[in-house]
Amino acid sequence: MPDTDWRQLHGDDFAGARVLVTGGAGFIGSHLAGALLRLGADVVVLDSFVTGRRENLEHLAGAEVVEASILDADAIDRAMRGARYVFHQAAAVSVSHSVVNPPLFHEVNGRGTMNVLESARALGVQRVMFAASSSAYGDSEQLPKVETMQSLPKSPYAATKLYGEGLMRAYSRSYGLDTASLRYFNIFGPRQTPDSAYAAAIAAFAKAMIAGKHPTIYGDGEQSRDFTFVHNAVHANLLAARQPNPVRGQVFNVGCGRRVSLNVLVRLMAELLGTPELTPTYGPERAGDVKHSLADITRAREVLGYAPIVDFREGLAATTAWYREALAKHM
Repeated sequence: MPDTDWRQLHGDDFAGARVLVTGGAGFIGSHLAGALLRLGADVVVLDSFVTGRRENLEHLAGAEVVEASILDADAIDRAMRGARYVFHQAAAVSVSHSVVNPPLFHEVNGRGTMNVLESARALGVQRVMFAASSSAYGDSEQLPKVETMQSLPKSPYAATKLYGEGLMRAYSRSYGLDTASLRYFNIFGPRQTPDSAYAAAIAAFAKAMIAGKHPTIYGDGEQSRDFTFVHNAVHANLLAARQPNPVRGQVFNVGCGRRVSLNVLVRLMAELLGTPELTPTYGPERAGDVKHSLADITRAREVLGYAPIVDFREGLAATTAWYREALAKHM
C-alpha cells in the first residue's frame, strides 16, 4: 500500500472536526474514513453492511460505527448530528446489477441520497461531498470526458448517480447547503471486493489469476478505462471539503487523465503476479457498459487543486500484492 502522508497533504484542516462517512465500511469509504482519522477528525461511519465489510472496520480504530441504511432517515439524523462535513459514499453499485434490478438502485441511490441531504440541510452541515460516477457520460465518443458534456447514462446505475448530482446542485441552490459531486473514474485498490458477480475489472481479474484461472474479458478487450487508485479519490474528497469558497454543487472529474485497455491491464497484472500464461478469455459485451472512459481533470485541478498522488502502475502493484495476500487466506 502506498504510504500516503495525509497530514503533509492536508495539514490540520480536519483536526477535531466531526465528519460522517456514509458507506464507510465499503471500499472507498473505508479508505476515506481512515485518512480522516489520521488527520485527527472525529469520524462517524454509517453502513448497512449489505456490501460494506466488517473487516474493513479493523483499519478504523477510533471511529464511531452506526449500523443502518441510508433509507433510515432517523438513523441518518442520529449519525450526522454535529457533523461539519458529510462524505456520501453509500450506494447500490455495479452497472450490470442495476440492469438486473433497477428498482433497488432507484430506491437506494435516489431516495437514500435525498435522505442524506434532508438531514444535512436540517442539521446545518457545512458541505456534502457526493460520490458521483463517470458512467454519467455514457457512450459519447468524445475523449477526454469534460464536465460540460451532455450526460447520456446507459444504465439504471448511471441514471441514479446523475440524479444524485442533480439533487446536490438543487439543494445547494435552493437551500444554501454547499455540495460537491465527484465523478469517479474506475477507482481501484485494496479492499475492493472480488467476491461479487459484479466485481470491478481489477478485482475480478485478480481473483481469477491468483486462483490459476484465465480471466474473462467481456467484449474484445480494447475497451479502455481511466483506472484511478483509491488514494486519489480520497484526496479529491478532502480537497473538496477544504475549499474556502462555496462549491455550489459543481461536478468534478476524479481520474488520472490516462486510459488503459483491458487487454493491457490483464497483461500487466499477469506480469505482476508472475502468471504470464494466464491470458484472457473473451465473452459477450455486457449491457450498459461503455467502450472508452478518460477524464479531463482540468476543472478539479483549477478549482480544487487536485492532481493524482498515486499513478496507475504504483497503484496496480500495491493492489495486486494486497489481493495475493488477502485471497491466499481463503485458498
